[in-house]
Amino acid sequence: MPAVHTLLLEEALQDSPQTRSLLSVFEEDAGTLTDYTNQLLQSMQRVYGAQSEMGLATEQLSRQLLEYEKQLNTLHSELATQMADRMIFPMIQFREKDLTEISTLREIFGIASDEHEAAMVKYSRLPKKKENEKVKAELVGEVAYSRRKQHQASMQYYCALNALQYRKRVAMLEPMLGYTQAQINFYKKGIDLVSKKMDSFLPSVSSMTQNIQAQLDSEAEAMRMTQRELLSMEDTVYMPDRDPAPVNRTLIQKAGYLNIRNKTGLVTTAWDRLYFFTQGGNLMCQPRGAVAGGMVLDLDNSSVMAVECEDRRYCFQITSPNGKTSMILQAESKREYEEWICTLNNISRQIYLTDNPEAVAIRLNQTAIQAVTPITSFEKRGEGSPNPDRAKPGGMQCSSGASHKTSAPEPEDLIVPGTPIQFDIMLPASEFQDQNRAGGRRTNPFGETDTDCSPESDDSLLQQVFAVRFLGSMAVRSGQTQEVIYEAMRQVLAARAIHNIFRTTESHLMVTSSCLRLIDPQTQVTRIGFQLQEVTQFVAHQENGRLIGFVVEGRDWSEGDEEGEPSFSAFVFESNTEGEKICYTISLGKDIMEAKKDPEALVQLLKNMPLTNEGKFLLLDSETGNTANGGAPDEEESEA
Repeated sequence: MPAVHTLLLEEALQDSPQTRSLLSVFEEDAGTLTDYTNQLLQSMQRVYGAQSEMGLATEQLSRQLLEYEKQLNTLHSELATQMADRMIFPMIQFREKDLTEISTLREIFGIASDEHEAAMVKYSRLPKKKENEKVKAELVGEVAYSRRKQHQASMQYYCALNALQYRKRVAMLEPMLGYTQAQINFYKKGIDLVSKKMDSFLPSVSSMTQNIQAQLDSEAEAMRMTQRELLSMEDTVYMPDRDPAPVNRTLIQKAGYLNIRNKTGLVTTAWDRLYFFTQGGNLMCQPRGAVAGGMVLDLDNSSVMAVECEDRRYCFQITSPNGKTSMILQAESKREYEEWICTLNNISRQIYLTDNPEAVAIRLNQTAIQAVTPITSFEKRGEGSPNPDRAKPGGMQCSSGASHKTSAPEPEDLIVPGTPIQFDIMLPASEFQDQNRAGGRRTNPFGETDTDCSPESDDSLLQQVFAVRFLGSMAVRSGQTQEVIYEAMRQVLAARAIHNIFRTTESHLMVTSSCLRLIDPQTQVTRIGFQLQEVTQFVAHQENGRLIGFVVEGRDWSEGDEEGEPSFSAFVFESNTEGEKICYTISLGKDIMEAKKDPEALVQLLKNMPLTNEGKFLLLDSETGNTANGGAPDEEESEA
């Protein structure tokens, strides 16, 4: 006997598209069964009507056959009665009881689902600013009530559908069995016409019917126990943003409902609640009723950050590596919001391509948490890691500072414990206005100087633009070793991971032969600038080649001190390409800056560099597609 497939009651609360898709199969089966039952009942009624007509015709015939009148009337009357009791009545009872119950529960389930969707829409519109606790409590209660109502309706609906899978097998068999038994009784006197196989077949069918009924009773009892257990859960299960489970930051797969913002006009937007899930390196979306999901975005090397959007809570944005595609999503709770951002970031790092992605994700999370504990020596960073000097081709020294010392310094010697970290760079206009009003000399906590680094002051000998994201900056004690940059990277990334700071600032880093400038890509306003001679160290990360950092030397001016005390600040960025290219360009700029002091050395330097067919100085390929001096997007060139 084939196995009977049933709906799992444990999936009723999640109400995922997969469950809905399976539910649609059961609903389609119930609809097909209803149509078939109606057609079969009509056929049986025709048979019963024909037998009744046969009884009336036989009665008229028996009046002509005097001695056979009573016997013939009894046989056909019994046959008609048996058909009515054993064939017509069970089929009518199955249609009116079981199929009508399925239809009623389906309507109740649909109404409960619509009420839950309406409650979730109201709750999603709950403003983050000027939050009204009374309104929030009412909305939370409404969501919990509608979710409990939908859960109860779905479980009752699922139980009825599961029971129907057993009941339909008996319901279709019982009327035909009654019809057969009625015909056998009718032809009892002609027993020779009925084979012995039929006598053995009917008891076996009856035994199978009893077995199916026993399975139905057992399954019904198991479903009642499961339903009672699921309904005994706490009310927090139905309340959004009340999940006591901790945030899991090591996930590489995630699924659940999110609100996605869609533009409906030039300035109008609408939010749709859809089911999203990750599959490999792709973000998938599956609407309700769909058999399978479709790809929405390729997550490899994408950027995921928290955003403020239309006064809604728990919003984050996913941006493709080229910046041409982006979407804004809203999570249901803070836990879901943080888990989605962590999961998408893990996928963006292509952890899923490793042999053991779960272990890699756990190791990266533990490394971020343990990063706040100073290590005793930089020599313990891992044997066999690439040489940081690889940041410049040809084996040239990437940074312009002193060479590595034989003994590695302690972290406390590089950065003062507890040094604050700045995670964003503000446009300098308001800062300069405040300083001018104060009438005093500006202190440079991040190493920048008052020397002009405007676009007009840049020469055209070298101009290279890189798309970068600012991660953080902090004051450091030393500017003569690359280890201080590694320590700054470690502390900045650890602080972002621990404090859940996912937002980054997109900028364009322009490297010239005289200075570095961080330019706002939207307004083309210089956020911050440094003279190239003030950059004492620069290096790419040893393991993550997209991380780049440099140290800038400045002056802390105090009253009565004309020269000022030297101060150092480390800046950490994430680039869209390898940090080696940025290090190479900064090193080249320093070489040009030094060669400018000697014209012959400058000519010799330019002779050793590759040229284009047009005789121009060939640099690296541009990332942003638009250089600061309006050059071609394919490659950066400058004339000697």
